[in-house]
Amino acid sequence: MKKILSRIKPYLRWMILGATLFFLLGALKQNWTEVSEIEVTRTGWALIASSLAITIVAHLWSGQIWLLTLREFKQPIQNRWGLQVYLKTNIAKYLPGNVWHFYGRIMAVNKAGVSIGAASLSVLLEPLLMASAALLIALINAQQDHLTLQILSLVIVLVGVHPRILNPVIKQFRKMKLKGQDPQVIAAGGFQIDKYPLKPFLGQIGFVGLRSLGFIFAVLALSPVEWQQVPVLLSSFSLAWLLGLVIPGAPGGIGIFEATALTLLNQQFSPAILLGAVAFYRLISVLAEASGALYAELDERFLSHSKVQNPLMFEPLHTSNTPTSLPKEQLARARK
Repeated sequence: MKKILSRIKPYLRWMILGATLFFLLGALKQNWTEVSEIEVTRTGWALIASSLAITIVAHLWSGQIWLLTLREFKQPIQNRWGLQVYLKTNIAKYLPGNVWHFYGRIMAVNKAGVSIGAASLSVLLEPLLMASAALLIALINAQQDHLTLQILSLVIVLVGVHPRILNPVIKQFRKMKLKGQDPQVIAAGGFQIDKYPLKPFLGQIGFVGLRSLGFIFAVLALSPVEWQQVPVLLSSFSLAWLLGLVIPGAPGGIGIFEATALTLLNQQFSPAILLGAVAFYRLISVLAEASGALYAELDERFLSHSKVQNPLMFEPLHTSNTPTSLPKEQLARARK
């Protein structure tokens, strides 16, 4: 059985991507007449621009949460430099494999003098907390048809980010996500979380909330939204975004998010409006990430008053949890 799974695994992502694209193309074909009749007004374009601005702010916020996570591990780096690294590597999520944005951040902060154990843990903790935050928002805003089950699920989510549960998950996640990468990164598996990651978790709730708000603005650009539909939009977006994050096969969740959103919201909005909204929002997401990467590149090249000599705010505290540290000569170069 393991041999069969190992053989089909390289093709699984393409099968998933193909199935979701087939679903989306089928929905587009069935509703093409309605989609072609959609007109975006001046107010609609203003709402789309607002959605883009909110999504850019969400990525800036996410970068700050990553820096906060590094500070929680006593590995602080300069805010401006760290944000540049985050924004420039974020666009790499669209490359095949969906791991290169993680790997790029690990290598960048490691070269700056951050413990490789803390660097790898910070980027692996990020998607796990994002997934937990998205699930939490989805459960809170879901229809109260099964209140007991929802409360139980909320408790499971909150308990699930406890270090005793999260550390083993991170260990397995590290092996899966960083498979085939630098052995030094994978070997740094002894660095663990010592306390409940409350601040990063709350930060990721804010990030998913901002992304949800951006999606709601994209829907508003094409159709009026009633107040009672807002919780449904929040819940559906969070769940669709969560599945796009965790299901393998589509870089950046392309196809998975759109297909899930169409399925969850087909009772609330017409298929034509949903197809238009998810198409606009995908474009908005890519533009936001590309804009962030471009800003980081321009900031590094032209806007910084002086080149950063040492991105570390001060000498990091390598605790007993850190099994791997930089060689002395590499640290010396980083301090110059």
